[in-house]
Amino acid sequence: MRRLPVYILIQTSGAMRGEPIEAIKVGLETMVASLRQDPFALESVHLSVITFNRTPEQLLPLTDLENMQIPPISQPVAAGTHLGEALEFICKKVDAEVLLTTPDRKGDWMPLLFIMCDGRAADAQLFQQVVPEVKRKNFGSIVVCLVGNKINTENVKLFTDKIVNLDTTDGATFRQFFKWVSASVSVGNRSIGAADEMQLPPPPPEVHTVI
Repeated sequence: MRRLPVYILIQTSGAMRGEPIEAIKVGLETMVASLRQDPFALESVHLSVITFNRTPEQLLPLTDLENMQIPPISQPVAAGTHLGEALEFICKKVDAEVLLTTPDRKGDWMPLLFIMCDGRAADAQLFQQVVPEVKRKNFGSIVVCLVGNKINTENVKLFTDKIVNLDTTDGATFRQFFKWVSASVSVGNRSIGAADEMQLPPPPPEVHTVI
């Protein structure tokens, strides 16, 4: 069975401090439980969780749903928001972990990337440099969820047009968001390869599409 690599990139500084981080962990557990109910996802989805503040860290390498346990997510006391470095890290992980098709085997499905952040990049120069590389990685879809009162929409528009934000950062809203992510992953499982661009399901009322 071909794998569908799904990368979840979560900012742990700034807007994510405090209650949002705990709510995100609950949301991730909800997402995994939902995907385990989908037989096709259970066989193919491999999930990786990466956090970033001043530096990125892979908390969970690509792991199949059956053997997955959501890792604890720590919060830095003080840190910048180095979105450029985080995206560069993701590109390297995709190069190292995603199997390409060869004459002897079928490779993985195109990876999906879901990012939760405020869109700001303290490492602006590196961010600008890495954006073209992100676009060359041929992700099946990149979805950004903007969180917080001080968001930068223009930054994320440079590498995706699939941008949403949340009404609030409480547990119920994050659970709804991750249920939508799980639905998106299930759709991606079936549409990648059949279409050039993955069509996302409509988001719930708590999740607003950014134009």
